Amino acid sequence: MTHTFLLFCLVFLLPTESCRTLCQAASKSKEKVSAKPHGACDGVCVDNSHCSQPCPPDTPGNMGFLCRQNKWHKITDTCQTLTAFNIFEEDLSTVPSFGSNIHINVYAGKSETIADKLMRKCPQDLSCVIKNIQRSPRIPGNIAVIVQLLHNISTMLSTDVDEAKMQSYSIMANHILDSKSISNWTFIPEKNSSCVLLHSVNSFARKLLINKYPIDISDVFIHTMCTFISGDNNGKNLTFSMRVNDTRSSVTGRVLISRDEAQKVRSPSQVVSIAFPTLGAILETSLLEKVTVNGLVLSVILPKELKRISLVFEKIRNSEDRRTQCVGWHSLESRWDQHACQMIQETSQQAVCKCRPSKLFTSFSILMSPHTLRSPILTYITYIGLGVSICSLILCLSIEALVWSRVTKTEISYLRHLCIANVAATLLMADVWFIVASFLSGPRTHHNGCVAATFFVHFFYLAVFFWMLAKALLILYGILIVFHTLPKSVLVASLFSVGYGCPLVIAVITVASTEPGKGYLRPEACWLNWDMTKALLAFVVPALAIVVVNLITVTLVIVKTRRATIGSSMFQEVRAIVRISKNIAILTPLLGLTWGFGIATVINDSSLVFHILFSLLNAFQGFFILVFGTILDPKIREALKNRVTSAKWISRISENLSSDFSGRHTKGPS
Repeated sequence: MTHTFLLFCLVFLLPTESCRTLCQAASKSKEKVSAKPHGACDGVCVDNSHCSQPCPPDTPGNMGFLCRQNKWHKITDTCQTLTAFNIFEEDLSTVPSFGSNIHINVYAGKSETIADKLMRKCPQDLSCVIKNIQRSPRIPGNIAVIVQLLHNISTMLSTDVDEAKMQSYSIMANHILDSKSISNWTFIPEKNSSCVLLHSVNSFARKLLINKYPIDISDVFIHTMCTFISGDNNGKNLTFSMRVNDTRSSVTGRVLISRDEAQKVRSPSQVVSIAFPTLGAILETSLLEKVTVNGLVLSVILPKELKRISLVFEKIRNSEDRRTQCVGWHSLESRWDQHACQMIQETSQQAVCKCRPSKLFTSFSILMSPHTLRSPILTYITYIGLGVSICSLILCLSIEALVWSRVTKTEISYLRHLCIANVAATLLMADVWFIVASFLSGPRTHHNGCVAATFFVHFFYLAVFFWMLAKALLILYGILIVFHTLPKSVLVASLFSVGYGCPLVIAVITVASTEPGKGYLRPEACWLNWDMTKALLAFVVPALAIVVVNLITVTLVIVKTRRATIGSSMFQEVRAIVRISKNIAILTPLLGLTWGFGIATVINDSSLVFHILFSLLNAFQGFFILVFGTILDPKIREALKNRVTSAKWISRISENLSSDFSGRHTKGPS
């Protein structure tokens, strides 16, 4: 009996103990697997190499990594806890926890999506997924699932949307618009997910229908208002005040429909507006935009009679030193476009925009440039330099007029002084028009005046360059004797054709090709546009081309001067070096080589040093022309000296004559 009992124990207890041991071993093994860090690749990190890692256990998806500077960086993440099996409330404890496919079963002979099942289970208010969505972590995979769900709902729903559906839809969108989720949008493989979300919310809101009373659905990160408007209204003012991040400070945005616009509405119609405090940052993060959204994103859905509205944006960050633009979201090209809006008024705290809603443009905001505007130092340098330059150019032209007959006796000297005089005259006019353009408040309020000022600034600065080119051609004429058979009248006509004809053609073509499409001017200043039409190239390309030609000219002058000193003594070598230095010192301001520093400001726009050098050299260019082109010219100094001597001699003669006349008159007849 005892043996039988022992045998019984061995048969039943040993397997139990073995099972316990095996379970403990499996548990330890699982702990080891779980303890392995997720997000670290095992392979060797070589720059630009990729690797993929699985998500934590029981979580479908994977994480993609890219090696940069010998370190793995996560670039994609599809890990998700929300699936087609657990997103509905009643399914939480009855379904497996893996399987990321959005299709859940076959219903009525076709594949059924989450949106299909949602419409079947709770078509009245779409609320049967809200609790599980709100409980889910805001990881990239879950965000992508919710974006796809919202897109499918807005596409599938063909009936009118009531307040209950809009409330549920807003709650779902609010969950992934949370400020805590912004960084996770970066890792979603579909980079246009944020664009899809914006388009889906706008499409769903277009179907919103008011029964009796205005609708006001306010969540933390999405706020929807819907109201009536008719011709007998005095206009509408929809005001939003929302927190951008976890702080208590809020940012406001207003949609203003003027009385004149409201009177265009023939029958009572509804206006829908949606405000997003974080969507701008999400778009910037997911699309890797270089610009920063500095206000609420306001979506506006209007009756077709309304063509223009005013939007007031409070700035998230005060931007006195940064450029602000009013923009609309281009729904087809998925980018911010400044064609949709126009800046009306701006302060350091807010911006007022006039916008044109349409099927292409439904959402609007303001952008802040990542680069600061001009430093006050640059402003002072520019205006002080322009003042000195204008006075210097007037003095230069006056001196040329005084000594013209004495210094233009030969053909080459006549042509040389003709170029210098026209360089001074065109630069003087360019500086004057530049000041006129700067005093205009911009194209927003003085559009026609701004176009005229920009045209003349463009024309006269180009004329400065082309007369500098004419000066360079004359130097080549003196060195190479290319035009020795041409008469003086032909040379003068050629110089005027180059100096004024070429700039006029370029300036006219530029304004004629860009102004009809409102792409001639910059939004913030009276100068050639760059962002939209690249009209600035009509100035930059000719200017830089002329600078290159002038550099070649300086090189030829140096070579020519050095050839004259070959075989000379040391003293003559030193004199030759001094003469070369003088040539460069004279040619640099006269031929506009200082504008070459403009290339450095384009390459490194944020460097204040390059901007200061560029502003100093160019703002004082009139002063340089006076010094190096006029005062340091020995022939002009000699002519001035002779002029002064002649004036003194004439003055003395007149004094003697007057004294003789006075003496004779005093003696009288004897």
